[in-house]
Amino acid sequence: MSIAVCPGSFDPITAGHVDMVRRARQLFDEVIVLVAKNPSKEPMFSPEERREMAEVALMGVDGVKVEILDGLLASYCQDVRANAIVKGLRGPADLENEQAMAKMNRHLANLETVFLLSDPSLVHVASSLVKEVAAYGGTIRGLVPINVEAALKGKLANNRL
Repeated sequence: MSIAVCPGSFDPITAGHVDMVRRARQLFDEVIVLVAKNPSKEPMFSPEERREMAEVALMGVDGVKVEILDGLLASYCQDVRANAIVKGLRGPADLENEQAMAKMNRHLANLETVFLLSDPSLVHVASSLVKEVAAYGGTIRGLVPINVEAALKGKLANNRL
């Protein structure tokens, strides 16, 4: 059985993330969406909230599960016997950022990274931009799953109180 791990902060999960996971599932028997804690980012949602949003957004996609990573990605991948890491690329800047991590994971665990190019209609969708647009009252419909839109609006409303 082939297993792919799709790591990311998913703060929050977007339509682009969902598209990438669905496409990865066509290539692998099982896909594990791994909500990572990134020490260089200040997340809006807790890891548990991000996991729950991803689970709801990916409901109905067979062969996909969502977990939280609290440690080294390479070690996790070895533990679950993953065949590959799958990452989405929106453009050249993403590739630049992902290359070092891919090389490190190959060094640490002899694990290859598979890059999927974003759907052209979703190339502009990034979690950080979605949060910024939502914070200023702009529409995020179609950029995130419906459950994420509601959670984001709720989180922003609570932070204004």
